[in-house]
Amino acid sequence: MSSRWLDSPARYGVVTRLLHWGMAALFAWQFLGMGVKLALGRHALTAFLVGTHKPVGTLLMLLILARGVWGLSQWRRRPPHPPTWVGRAALAGHAALYALMAWVPTVALLREYGSGKGFAPWGVPLFPATGVKQAALMAPANLTHGVLAWTLLALVVGHVLMVALHHLLWRDTTLARMAGRL
Repeated sequence: MSSRWLDSPARYGVVTRLLHWGMAALFAWQFLGMGVKLALGRHALTAFLVGTHKPVGTLLMLLILARGVWGLSQWRRRPPHPPTWVGRAALAGHAALYALMAWVPTVALLREYGSGKGFAPWGVPLFPATGVKQAALMAPANLTHGVLAWTLLALVVGHVLMVALHHLLWRDTTLARMAGRL
């Protein structure tokens, strides 16, 4: 595989960038849809956006799994976090982002399964309809999906603000590693 596709200590490769920016766009879509739902209530735009929420969430779950596998395969090649308090904070922030990116759709899929209604995003059957509601499978999402999704959004905003701080104030190469030239 060409070196531009792989990560290196100086920058992230094409695969990592496609996963990062593709998922960023899909998460933006998800949060836009829920924001419009909160702002407008029942509306044609809301119906369209919310109607895509579950299939897009399923796609995000698949991409999170792919990103995790890819990230582990590139672990030793990636740009390191500096051994400073800022570097440790960045590592902790990224760990929290990944944990929430995995948890939020996982419990949503568990809730879909537990609903007994069946689930077929884009017409692809993932869970058959059983007609049996399993409250224990639905409870984790009922308790955490929404609040942790908004927590994820807060972390994403913090992530973006830190990238801006690195780029505009500290003038380092943090942004260039994910968005600069290959």
